[in-house]
Amino acid sequence: MLVERRRAALPLEFLGRVGVAWAIVSALLLLINWSAISAGRFPDPDDIMRLVQVRDLIAGQSWFDLGQHRVDAANGGIPMHWSRLVDIPLAAIIIALTPLIGQASAETAALVAVPLFTLGLAMMLAARIAWRLLGDEETTFTSLVVAISVPVLFQLGPMRIDHHGWQIVCALAAMNGLMARSPKTGGWVIGTASAAWLSISIEGLPLAAVFFAVLALRWLKARPARAWLVAAIQSFALIGAALFLVTRGVSDLATYCDAISPLHLAMFAWGAAVLTLWARLEPLPKGALVAGFILAGGGALAMMLYSAPQCATGGGFAELDPIVAQYWHANVLEGMPIWRQSLTAALQYAVTPLIAVIAAVNLATKSRDWLRQFWADYAIILGAALLISLVVSRAGAVACVLAAPPLAWQLRQWLRAIRTMESAPPRVAAMLGVACALLPALPAMLLTNALPARAVVGSPSDLAGKTAQCQLDQAGADLAALPAGEIYAPLDIAPELLLVSDHSVIATGHHRGHIAMRVLIENALAPQDDARRALSQRGTRYVALCPAMAEARMYARIAPDGFVADLAKGEAPSWLQPVEIQGENGLKLWRITPE
Repeated sequence: MLVERRRAALPLEFLGRVGVAWAIVSALLLLINWSAISAGRFPDPDDIMRLVQVRDLIAGQSWFDLGQHRVDAANGGIPMHWSRLVDIPLAAIIIALTPLIGQASAETAALVAVPLFTLGLAMMLAARIAWRLLGDEETTFTSLVVAISVPVLFQLGPMRIDHHGWQIVCALAAMNGLMARSPKTGGWVIGTASAAWLSISIEGLPLAAVFFAVLALRWLKARPARAWLVAAIQSFALIGAALFLVTRGVSDLATYCDAISPLHLAMFAWGAAVLTLWARLEPLPKGALVAGFILAGGGALAMMLYSAPQCATGGGFAELDPIVAQYWHANVLEGMPIWRQSLTAALQYAVTPLIAVIAAVNLATKSRDWLRQFWADYAIILGAALLISLVVSRAGAVACVLAAPPLAWQLRQWLRAIRTMESAPPRVAAMLGVACALLPALPAMLLTNALPARAVVGSPSDLAGKTAQCQLDQAGADLAALPAGEIYAPLDIAPELLLVSDHSVIATGHHRGHIAMRVLIENALAPQDDARRALSQRGTRYVALCPAMAEARMYARIAPDGFVADLAKGEAPSWLQPVEIQGENGLKLWRITPE
């Protein structure tokens, strides 16, 4: 039977354990990613766009102006739904180090330091749960589980500066709040972490709602536990409003589905007001208490359905142009359900959280009193995180990192059982089973490598085009020598063109610019003459293409006689004049000649 054992929060012994693990993992990540760091190769175009946004901020763009004015500049640029909170550590490091080592080196330092710092926070917050509630070995195992989780490390590795790593930290901070000794303190931690999470990305709203539902269940089971939910919803509403004012200001009070807006703040305030009132009316009959919960949640939902019904049906992508939805959004696999992923990716997202849910249930059954309640709540939240990740795969990193503490406990149980085995073959088989549980994609990867290339769906020849990259950093000097103008370029390379030059682009892969994205896609599929007329009307000056990249190949496959297909085949029209780009960087550039 497990008993209450909440040890000191951050003693030196604990920090030492986690610090050593973090240092080893960081060193390995630096070694593995050194070539990418040196070459300035980013994991994802969103990371490039984040650096562009930070550069614009440092160069003097208003703190409250989140527009990208070099994207679809002909129509005034596009707004971004990203939060300035994520820009702060990046900008701080770049500003501090630029006078000492120059801007380029300062940016590289930020691109490495911020993700690794975020990784350290995540490892510490996950291991802190094991430290306070489980034991020393489980603390070490938790750090190990975080370190070998591919979905987690992808979001927390060097050069990965988009907001997903901070979402992981916020989720873990909220879970740490759930084990606080003081209900009021714990509630405020949960509410503040949830508010910060939603300020960074509204994708955290479903799991934040699950946290509040768990606290409502605590209130329903034991009336004194109402302090948890009241403190959480009050801090959620107050901190959420404060973060909105600090990061968004009052110049744009429109309702958006993809970011916190005044409508969301009104919903949170409504919930806080109702639950605060109901807490003051206690003791209440159970039916009246449930009615209060329904009033709080139902009233907030009614506000949404009345003021912005589109937000309840499709979120930020509800009004996406159909062509953009078909040819772009449907191919952003990280935003698709788990059944759209490869087998290896699906196993990495699903297996360890599923095992951890079972482990958390076992922990609850083996515990009593407060600890039993905590692990039961943990199982509910982790199960919800897993279900969310089945629908939106990129949410799987949150589920995987929340899985670490209960999975570490399960790992210790397995190893204890293995030590008692007297025969070597069962012991070896059990160890292989443990390895497959921790690295669930390993068997599939081994099988894939063992099969003939023609029998594999994602054969090396098929993957070559997907992994081919333009080395646009090598083209920066040639691009800078050209008169500034708009570049027609595929969505995947457009952010890097913004990074290495002062030119503008028609569109990037960001849904608020879906009108310009449609222009880009339609011209990619259109005949050469139609593309010329459209680009001339816009005043577009250049055309850029990396023929080997997946996006160009997709356009060529959809429209074999289209504009991009002709360029990829080397059949550029006469109205495009080649521009020489030095080096083997894969980029083809043309100047549009006047009609």
